[in-house]
Amino acid sequence: QVVTLSLLMYPVLRSLVLQLHSAITGSYVSGTHSIAFINCLNEQIAKDIARAIMDKKLAAYVNILPKSSALYFWKGELEESTEILLIVKTRTSKIGELSNYVRSIHPFEIPEIISLPIDQGNPLYLKWIEENVPRD
Repeated sequence: QVVTLSLLMYPVLRSLVLQLHSAITGSYVSGTHSIAFINCLNEQIAKDIARAIMDKKLAAYVNILPKSSALYFWKGELEESTEILLIVKTRTSKIGELSNYVRSIHPFEIPEIISLPIDQGNPLYLKWIEENVPRD
C-alpha cells in the first residue's frame, strides 16, 4: 500500500521539488515545460481546439501550422490525408489534463496528442509560459 501511494504521489512530489529548486536557484529545470503536438482535420477544427485550450488556460501559446500531407495506417490500411498541426506550449504538469480535455472535444476517434519536454530555452520565454499557465 505504501508503495502504491508513493507511486501515485510521485508526479505531485516531483512537481513540488522542481518548483522549489527553480525558486531557490533561479535556474530552469529541464522538463518543467513541454510542447504538445495535436493533429486536426481542418483549419476550423484546429482554431476551435486551440481556442478551447487557451480558454481553459491549459497553455500559454498555440501555433496553428498550415495544411500538411500525412500518411498513416488506419485499421490495417494505408491512408493519406491533409491535416493541420497544433503546437502547444505549456507546463509539463498540465499535459495529462490537456490530453484528457482535447480527447473529450476532438472529433477524431484517436486524436494524435503527444508531448516532449522542453530541455532548455530562452529563460524569459520559459518564465512567461509559467506566468500564463496556472499551477495545478
